[in-house]
Amino acid sequence: MLMMKERRPTFRMIEGWARSVLLDAGAIRECEEHGWIRDRAYPHARERALLVARRDPPSDASPEKAVAAVRDVLDTIGDTCPECPAESG
Repeated sequence: MLMMKERRPTFRMIEGWARSVLLDAGAIRECEEHGWIRDRAYPHARERALLVARRDPPSDASPEKAVAAVRDVLDTIGDTCPECPAESG
């Protein structure tokens, strides 16, 4: 019997695309020890990522949807790794 695998919703795919754009722009980075994605709080890199989203969105998304995806990903990422010990000031 042929089973069809349900296709992932577009928001999952565009979320991965948005993370890739943010990584390439240098707006986010991965914690080297634990793998958590961290916001670099670098405004120029964020602007570059948004520019890429506007100019070169994924084939199944409008520029507006691509920009919204990049902003949504940024809104879900913190600037610290939850597993790293707090830095003493």
